[in-house]
Amino acid sequence: MSWFLIAIIGPILYSATNHIDKVLLEKHFKNGGVGTLILVSALLSIVALPILYLVDPDVLSIGLRPMLVLIIVGILNASVLWLYLQALEQEEASVVVVFYQLVPLIGLVLGFLILGETISKLQFIAMSIIILGTTIISFEIDNENNFKLKKRTVALMLGASTFWALESVIFKYAALEVNLWRSLFWEHLVLLVIGLLIFIFVKKYRDNFLLAMNTNSSKILQLNGLNEVVYMLGNFATSFAYLLAPVALILLTQSFQPIFVFAIGIFLTVFFPKVSVENIHTKNLWQKVFSIIITGIGTYLLLM
Repeated sequence: MSWFLIAIIGPILYSATNHIDKVLLEKHFKNGGVGTLILVSALLSIVALPILYLVDPDVLSIGLRPMLVLIIVGILNASVLWLYLQALEQEEASVVVVFYQLVPLIGLVLGFLILGETISKLQFIAMSIIILGTTIISFEIDNENNFKLKKRTVALMLGASTFWALESVIFKYAALEVNLWRSLFWEHLVLLVIGLLIFIFVKKYRDNFLLAMNTNSSKILQLNGLNEVVYMLGNFATSFAYLLAPVALILLTQSFQPIFVFAIGIFLTVFFPKVSVENIHTKNLWQKVFSIIITGIGTYLLLM
């Protein structure tokens, strides 16, 4: 299905940004990393604005109601980023990202309530199987083979998942009423405004941001610039996919993100351990493999 091929681009690119975020937090933003990274990410939205304006010079020609809706989307997007980075600061990327598997469930409910969307019984079964497979890797196995669920990470990522699902539903509502380009323009404009407000009014974040720029601005800007480009491309692919299929199904493709994150983590651990190290003990590897098999079965049913 064309919608699936487009939608899967998002989680692949998002997986790369997860590892870049982790490297930035661990290597470059050790003090006040979350606030600094949010500032850099928000301010770099200015790169996308002229491009989107050139594609559609009428991006400012929208009504008051769509404008307010898109402002809400931008606020939700910033909230997702803040909660996610708070969790990522103390956890592995592969652990944090698996909690996004709550998004399809929340999106299914919101899509039904707000957009009147439905899915078939077979698609619902496929969704359940995929969520089961990805849930397996949402728990950490300690040295005594006990399963641990970290409460702080769960709380942060539950909030992030809820905001992401709500943002997706509202974004589709606005994009259908306006168009994709105008919706993306206003989303990035709101992020830029939020970044400017944080810089002006939050002294701690501003000081850490300026310190990071003075210490190693070239490498930080290059790495974060690459991160933003990859993220924006993933965002575009996902946003376009929202127009082709129900929100719940597009969100379901995000279930593959933990698989991609872990695969990239293994690659970095084996070939570039100075960059990032993933937990690849035997029992953890089997846990991931079992999850991939179940998720693959669910994907096959989804595409039947």
